[in-house]
Amino acid sequence: MKKHVLLTLLVVSGVLLASCGGAATPTAAPTEAPPTSGLPDLGGRTITVAVENAYVPFNSIDEASGEALGWDYDAVREICERLNCVPDFKQAAWDGIFPAMQAGEYDMLADGVTFTEERDQIVDFSTPYVTIGQVLMVRTDAPINDLDAFKADASKIVGTQIGTTNEMVAKENFPEDRVQSFEEFGGAVAALLAPGGGDIDAVVIDNVSALGFIAENAGALSVGPQLTSDEQLAFVFPPGSELVAAVNAALAAMDADGTLQSINDRWFKP
Repeated sequence: MKKHVLLTLLVVSGVLLASCGGAATPTAAPTEAPPTSGLPDLGGRTITVAVENAYVPFNSIDEASGEALGWDYDAVREICERLNCVPDFKQAAWDGIFPAMQAGEYDMLADGVTFTEERDQIVDFSTPYVTIGQVLMVRTDAPINDLDAFKADASKIVGTQIGTTNEMVAKENFPEDRVQSFEEFGGAVAALLAPGGGDIDAVVIDNVSALGFIAENAGALSVGPQLTSDEQLAFVFPPGSELVAAVNAALAAMDADGTLQSINDRWFKP
């Protein structure tokens, strides 16, 4: 999350099997329609869905309207429409979310989560829904024209979010004393855009989220060099959750009829 180009998003086929504080957020109204034919029927069950509400374009709160929006909201609501369930979105901090999921505090985590073998030991993952890469997001007025030179410059500091695969990639590419980790990506972006040239020089972030922050800060940010290109994102569940198979079935149906691509196109666009 060494080329100066943005990774083209690859929608992973639904048949691929996974082995991958703020204001309260609204709860979607129960659906009156039965689930799509052939899919599991969850009988109107309420599903608690953890979201960070600070990870555009996956989930955030619109400052003007207070509306919760993003890829996660659209995708999970579509999944529940097909499975006859009601998503109850709960804002949760990223730090500590995996122990919380392991303990079953939430039924599902939707937050642009990267599948890793280590995480797979303590939680369950859905079918991956997209493959992304890690990039350096930079100020438009301070592009990185030579990645090797940037890495070699001991004065250059990169920011990222603590406890993420982005942080892992940052520390794989830069000495730890040149990596500044923030509680949320919003903090890293604010540091990058701080008056006087910024407190940091780049943010290690996945390309999809980079596009979201670039859209929110028109003209101020741009995508720099690419660091990785092969991370799969998926939903997360407590170990042994029966929801995994149901959500996988819904994702496969959404992939087959083009709905998943439509949602991806809506939120994952340059």
